[in-house]
Parts: sequence; C-alpha cells; structure tokens
Amino acid sequence: MARIVVIGAGLGAMAAAARLAVAGHRVTVYERGATYGGAVGRFARDGFAFDTGPGLLHLPAVYRDLFVKTGKKPLEACVTLAQVDPASRHVFADGTRVDLPNASRAGTLAALDAALGAGAGERWGDFLVRAREAWDRTRRPLLEEPRPADPAPLAREPYPAPKAGLLRRPTTTLAQIGARELRDPRLAALLDAYAWTYGFDPATAPASAAVLPYMEQTFGSWYVGGGLRALADAVYERCLERRVAFVFDTPVAEVLEKDGRAAGVRLAGGGTVEADQVVSGAPVPALHRDHMVPRLSGDAPTPHQAVGTSRVTVCLALRGPREAEAVHRTVVHGAGGRPTVTVLRPDDPALRPDADHEAVTVTATVPTSPERDAAGWEAFADRMVEAAGQAVPGLPERLSWRHVRTPADVRRDTGVAEVPGPALAGAGGRLLPAGNPSPLPGLWLAGGWAHPGGGLAHAGMSGALVAGFIVEGADFRGSR
Repeated sequence: MARIVVIGAGLGAMAAAARLAVAGHRVTVYERGATYGGAVGRFARDGFAFDTGPGLLHLPAVYRDLFVKTGKKPLEACVTLAQVDPASRHVFADGTRVDLPNASRAGTLAALDAALGAGAGERWGDFLVRAREAWDRTRRPLLEEPRPADPAPLAREPYPAPKAGLLRRPTTTLAQIGARELRDPRLAALLDAYAWTYGFDPATAPASAAVLPYMEQTFGSWYVGGGLRALADAVYERCLERRVAFVFDTPVAEVLEKDGRAAGVRLAGGGTVEADQVVSGAPVPALHRDHMVPRLSGDAPTPHQAVGTSRVTVCLALRGPREAEAVHRTVVHGAGGRPTVTVLRPDDPALRPDADHEAVTVTATVPTSPERDAAGWEAFADRMVEAAGQAVPGLPERLSWRHVRTPADVRRDTGVAEVPGPALAGAGGRLLPAGNPSPLPGLWLAGGWAHPGGGLAHAGMSGALVAGFIVEGADFRGSR
C-alpha cells in the first residue's frame, strides 16, 4: 500500500483518488479552497442556484466507468441523468432559428434543411463524415491512451480535405471549413459556436476541432439533476466511501524531491507530508509559475496548452415561470458587436425558489488579455444579457438581479484565468496538453491541464490514466 498525496480536489484529481483508493492505496487530498469540485462550482443566493462551470455533460460513459470501477452503486443510482432534447437552439445574426435534436444525425440534417434551405443539411452531413474520420484517427491516442512519447504524429492535421472539386486543398483551420466547405454564413456560425464553447477561436483553431461538433451530435448532451455540481457531490461522496481523506483550506507550496523523485509535499501553512507518489490536479501553468516543482520551473518551456481564453458567466434571477416552449440550451450568435452567448435554462426545481421564478445562466468565451476593469466587465455583461433576450422572452422586465463572474473569479477559484480546452491534434502540437507523467518521477498530472485536456469527460479520463500508470506501472497502455 503506497502513501499518495493528491493536490487539489477537482474532478480529474478526485477521479484518480477514488480509483487509487480502490486499488488499496492510502490517499489524502489537499485542497487550497474550502470545497471540492474545482471549476465545477456553484453560486447560490435567495433560493436560486447556478452552475458556474460546465452546464452539460458529454460522454457520460467516462463517469459511468468511474462509478462501476470504484463501488457497487452505478452513476445513475447516485445522480439523475437526462438527455437534453433538443440539444440546442441556435439563433443566428439574421434572426433565423433552428432546433437541433439530441444525438440524431438524420434529425439534425432535416432541421438544417428546413431552417436554412435545401442543401444545408447535405453540406453539414458531408462535413460530419470528414469530422468522423478525424475522430477515428485521434480518438484512442487523444482520449483513451497515454500521450505518446513522440507526439509528432499528433501534431499533423487529421482532418481530411474533400475528395472532389476545388476543395482538395488542405484545410488548416476551422474557419476555413466554414468558408470553403459549408458555404453558408449560418452554417459557418454554427461550426464556430462549437469552437467558442470549448474555448477556441475558430480563426486559429485547427481543422481537427471538427471532432467537437461530431462528438456532441453523435454521443449526445446530458443534464445532471440539481446541476453539474451534483456530479461533483457524487464523486466526492464516492471518494469518502473509499476512505479518501480530504484536507481543505490547505494550499501546497512545493512538491518535495528526494533521490531524483517526488517524495511528498510542503504545505503553505508549514509542515511537510511524506508520500510515495504525488498526483497534482493543480493547473500546470500554476506549477510552472509558482515554482512548486523545480523541473517544471525556470527557463524551460511551459508544458501546457496556451489557448488564452477564459469565461464570463452571468447568473440571472428571474421573476415569472419558465414558459412551456422554452429549451434547455440556446446559442445566440454574435451580431452588431454582441458576443456569441450560450443561454442555459434548466427546468429544475432544485435551482429556483419556487415555480414562479427561474434561474438562467449566460456564458461567453473571452480572451484573457487584455483584462477589463469592473466597469468594463459590467458593460460586457450588459451586451451578454441583451443577446440572451433573444432566448428568454421578456427578459428585461423579469430580471430581479444578476451576478457577474469574470476571468478574475476563474483565477481566484482555480489558480489561473484560462479555461483549458480538450486536446486537439494538428496545429503543430500546440494544443496537446502536458502528459500525465511529469518530468519529475513519482509526480503525476491530472485534470484539465493534463492529457487529454479540459472538459468534464476529459478530466475524468485524465484521472483514469494517472491511476492506471500508478497501479499498473510503466507498461500501462490505456483502456482496452
């Protein structure tokens, strides 16, 4: 039985902790904040509650596997999962609206034809065929297996160019796909919205980001009853059942090194904790910046993605009931200086004081630089709420109060302002996050800043990979 210290109580770190405890190890988690969950946060006031991180779950199989491998109760016995249908409503700049069904390719193509005109569905369907090819080429090395020792093959673009006509030229960015292959500004905006949702600028995102809409439209979007925070609650409870110990309000100042490997941690408040293995769920940029680990500090290149985007979240407390025809998720595309926003309207009694009120969350992806002052963020939030009015009838009259969360709040909660995206192939490898084994033997990296990148499902996969390395050793090759 090894002594294992886990730094941070985010979803990826807790996923690793639960798996390691089941394997017989003594696991203690040190979290610098007062609670668990990392980016999967909650803001509550006056009987309203809002998710301040992800609002929907994709690839729930990741957490189903975690619960199967760590206890008797399956995931569905611990949380309520429901498919969101329609998966999303899109409101385009010209006022066109389309509802896309959940996990139905035929239904999606028919909806696009009906809303955007004949041929729109066929062009989107042809794009999805190529996106599937990119998915098939990268699924195992990017999601299910450890990052290869030589990542050069993943630095090459896997998205194939169309095989006919003038479009045979290589496609290098997602924006090029929209302009050259989709040939409708609304279809291009639809594609762009998936990139923005995951924190990527479509003008610079590689064509391989086509796997993001493919993943959502193929495997579906799911809501967790009580909000995504309920998933964090369930993973935390599973850790406790497996006798994982948690120490909150206790930052780690340094990973200790002895005989060339990790040997424990030094706590910011004083004292040291010896360990045979250390798992860090802290953002890799923070490890580098704060010199917590000598081999991740100094003049060496920072081993992490540098997407440079964060998230603004506006929590809206509304008077009046949610109308019957409302949908769970609406994407209002940018127009006239307004940002593209995602409006989440879960029909969930747990998030509102009573049936005569509604809790609505509006999010937008923003660059981390340049930073705005408080007045600048309030003005930006004004434009977000204005856009959300296209998804929520009578929004200005219904608004009781709002709460704005900026990249500064993300930095306070997680240690860095950036919100990491999932690993993507292509782009010369710049969107491949750090591998799970760190440069310091005995120190392992989990969570959104480590392979396979950001997002709830990806963070859960990182925890599984780290546990696999520690339990099975250097021969571990991922899930089979």
